[in-house]
This record gives sequence, structure tokens and C-alpha cells, in this order.
Amino acid sequence: MDYIEKVLDKLAEWVRDVIDALLGPDVTPESEPIPVPVNDRRR
Repeated sequence: MDYIEKVLDKLAEWVRDVIDALLGPDVTPESEPIPVPVNDRRR
């Protein structure tokens, strides 16, 4: 099992390097929208 874990770690590292090469380093995920308070009092 240790061999499989090493292979998976190397594969993950390789994939990370390919993504960095294609998209550039430090790709930030989309930020969450900021909720805007709305005063919606209807009487």
C-alpha cells in the first residue's frame, strides 16, 4: 500500500505542475458574493 500512496502523491504533484503551467500559479477560486442588506418592510 505504501507504493500506491507514493505513486498517487507523485501523480498529484505532476497534475499540480501541469495545472500551474497551463493556468499560471496561484489560481484563486471564485469569491463568494457579498450579501447586501435590503430594507424590505412592506405593510
